[in-house]
Amino acid sequence: MIFGSGLVSVGLEIFLVPNNIIDGGIVGISIILAHLTHIPLGIFLILLNLPFLLLGYKQIGKTFALSTLFSVILMSVGTYLLHPVQAITIDPLLAAVFGGIILGIGVGLVIRSGGSLDGTEIVAILISKKSPFSVGEIVMFFNFFILGSAGFVFGWDHAMYSLIAYFIAFKMIDIVIEGLDQSKSVWIISDEYETIGEAITYRLGRGVTYLKGEGAFTGDDKKVIFSVITRLEEAKLKSIVDELDAKAFLAIGNIHDVKGGRFKKKDIH
Repeated sequence: MIFGSGLVSVGLEIFLVPNNIIDGGIVGISIILAHLTHIPLGIFLILLNLPFLLLGYKQIGKTFALSTLFSVILMSVGTYLLHPVQAITIDPLLAAVFGGIILGIGVGLVIRSGGSLDGTEIVAILISKKSPFSVGEIVMFFNFFILGSAGFVFGWDHAMYSLIAYFIAFKMIDIVIEGLDQSKSVWIISDEYETIGEAITYRLGRGVTYLKGEGAFTGDDKKVIFSVITRLEEAKLKSIVDELDAKAFLAIGNIHDVKGGRFKKKDIH
């Protein structure tokens, strides 16, 4: 959380804020208000997040709220200390790209540690429980208006740069949370399940579990192969299945986290 909050402070004060580029959520609103009032950014980051933190404390949980408060305070102090430091670049495109990367990595680290840096996420979580919209859709709705506001305050060129920074940060958060070597779940239904299972075990070095299934239409008993692989092993797995049973049913899905069992990195044979 300390390292992540520090990175967010660097992304804001060394790249985005000096170039009039904003992020989404409370951070974006704080940047706009700091620009209009000339009050330090860190003060708005704390004041605007406090109501949402109190809401999160009551509705979501003590640990999450306290972790978020800790991270927000660190971020606010970091922006205050870095404010006198000169920006590394005055090119808005470079600032948007590298500021978005650093900001996204920082936010991702804080989220992985069990906290948050933006009160709008807390509101989105609560609204999603009583509406058909997902947390991501609600956050995107808020940010549509916040990023649009940058056009009236900083000019539409800077609003578009802000959109670039926001998109890059969003993708970097995903990479940090899920990892570059993303895990995938695999489900295979085939009459050649033993042969395919052995191939996955010995050629990919992955553990395999056989599940009992039944065809809804035929009523026949089926064996379902379940395994977890990495993103880099997906192509090899598909070639193994095609080689041994081209008619096999194969489903692959993303997994955000894997723990326990015999899941370790193996060499592909």
